[in-house]
Amino acid sequence: MGCVATGVMSLGAAVHGQDAPISSIDWLSDSLATPVVAVAPSNEPPVANSAGIESVTVTPLGAPSPDGIGLIGRRESGFPGNLWGGSELDKLRRLIATLPIEPLPAQQDLIRLLLLTELDPPIGAGPEGFLFQARIDALLARGAVDEAAEMLKRTGSKAPAIFQRAFDVALLQGREDAGCHQLRATPGISPSYSTRIFCLARTGDWQAAALTLDTAKALGHLSEEEDALLARFLEPELADGAEPLPAPERPSPLVYRMLEAIGEPVPTAQLPLAFAHADLRETAGWRARIGAAERLARVGSLAPDRLLEIWSEQKPAASGGVWERVEVMQALDAAVTEADPSRVASLLPEAWAEAQSAHLELPFAALFGPRLEDIVLSGQSAALAFRVGLLTDAYERLALTQPPPPGEMDAFLVALARGLPEEAKAPGVLAEAITEGFTTGTLPETLSRPLADGRIGEAILLSMSVLENGAGGDLDDVTNAIAFLRSVRLEDVARRYALQLMLLDRRG
Repeated sequence: MGCVATGVMSLGAAVHGQDAPISSIDWLSDSLATPVVAVAPSNEPPVANSAGIESVTVTPLGAPSPDGIGLIGRRESGFPGNLWGGSELDKLRRLIATLPIEPLPAQQDLIRLLLLTELDPPIGAGPEGFLFQARIDALLARGAVDEAAEMLKRTGSKAPAIFQRAFDVALLQGREDAGCHQLRATPGISPSYSTRIFCLARTGDWQAAALTLDTAKALGHLSEEEDALLARFLEPELADGAEPLPAPERPSPLVYRMLEAIGEPVPTAQLPLAFAHADLRETAGWRARIGAAERLARVGSLAPDRLLEIWSEQKPAASGGVWERVEVMQALDAAVTEADPSRVASLLPEAWAEAQSAHLELPFAALFGPRLEDIVLSGQSAALAFRVGLLTDAYERLALTQPPPPGEMDAFLVALARGLPEEAKAPGVLAEAITEGFTTGTLPETLSRPLADGRIGEAILLSMSVLENGAGGDLDDVTNAIAFLRSVRLEDVARRYALQLMLLDRRG
C-alpha cells in the first residue's frame, strides 16, 4: 500500500460522544465471565437491576488511550496526526463499523490505511480504547488477522474488551496456548467457564477442567449446547458412535477450535473472513486452501505471491470450476517465466476471464502485470496486457512511457492514468462522469460540511458510501466520489478508483 494521502488538510478540534460498544462483528467468544459494557451517559439516576454484586473494572487514572496505536506511521501514510479533529468519538466508531467489506480495491486500500495508521486519539478517547476496538473489529471483518494481532500486541492494555479480542485473535491464528498463557498472565481478567475449561485442558490439567465443567453444570451456567461440546472436548470417546453436534451458524473462535479438536470442524467457506486463515494451514485440503486464499486475496488480506504459491502446490486432478482457474494460472505463470510470447498470448485472455469471474483482477495484475511488460505481444493480447498493467501501482509510468493500443477507450485510459481525462474523448457515460469528477469543484453538502469544519477523517469515512454507490453504477456519485478524493489530495486513490471503475465491473 503506497502513500495515498500526501498533503491531506489539517483538522480542528471540537466535541465528543460515546455510546454502548459498537462492533462490525457478531462472533466474538464469550471469553469473560462478566463482559464489560460501556453505557451511554444518562441524566437518570442509577437503578440496580438486582441485589447481586457486580464485577468492577478498575482503570488507572491518566492511563494512555490505545486509540492512537497503529502499524503505519503518519508520515508514511501521508495523513496528518490530527486526522480525526473534532469528530465525535461515537460517530467515528459507527462509521467504521459500517464500512463496506468488499469494495473496489482502491477503496479497500484507503480503508486499510485509515485502520492501520498511527493517529492522534480523537477527543474523548480513554483507556478503554473504543475507537481502537472498532478498528480491530473492522480488520477482523476483512480477514486481516495478522495485522489485528500486531495492533493488539502494541497496546499493553488490560481492558477486558481488548483482552477478549486478543484471545480470539490468538485462537484464529492457531495460537491457543499463547492465548491461554496470556489469560493466566493478565490480572483482573475473569474467564468464562467455557474459556477456563478450554485453557485448563490445553495446559494438560484435565482433572481441573473436568471438575470445573461439573461445577458449571451444577450452577446452571452452561447451555445444553455448551455442555455437550465441552463434554466431548474433554472426553472424545463420548463422540464414538454418536451423532455429530449441530453445526452452529455463527461459531465463535473458541467454539470453532473446540469443534475442530473433537473432529467436527465447521467449513470456513460460509464463515466470516477471519476464519479462512484456518484453511491456509498445511493440514487443510488443497481445495479448501485455494478457496481460503482466494477469499482473503480478494479483500487484500493475503499477498498475491502467497495466492500463486497455493495455486501452484499441485497439478489439478479434476476439471471445471476452481480447477480450470488453477490450471490456467499455472500455465500462464510457466509461459511468462519462460518468456514465450505465443503461449502467453493464447493463455492471457482465459486467465484474465478466470480472474474476473472470481473478482481477483487486482491480485492477478500484481502477479502478472510487471512481468508482462518484458514480453513482446501484439494485437488483442498486447491491449489486454496494457490494461492489466494499468491496474498495478505502475499505472502512471505505463501511461507516460508505453505506447497505448489504438482506440478511443485506451486513449481515455491513458489520459485518466495521467490525471487528465479531459484531454481525451470520453467513450461513454461512465467516462463522462469520471471526467466531470476531475474537473468540478462542487461537492455534496454531506461531504463539504465536515470538510469545512475540519473533520477530514470523518469526511473520508462518510465518503465510503459515495464511493460504493459509484462502483454500483450511480453516475452522480462517481463524480462526487472522485471530486471528493481530489479535494482532500487523495489523487492516487482517485485515479486508481477511476481506472478500476473503467476496467472492473462491480455493478449488481
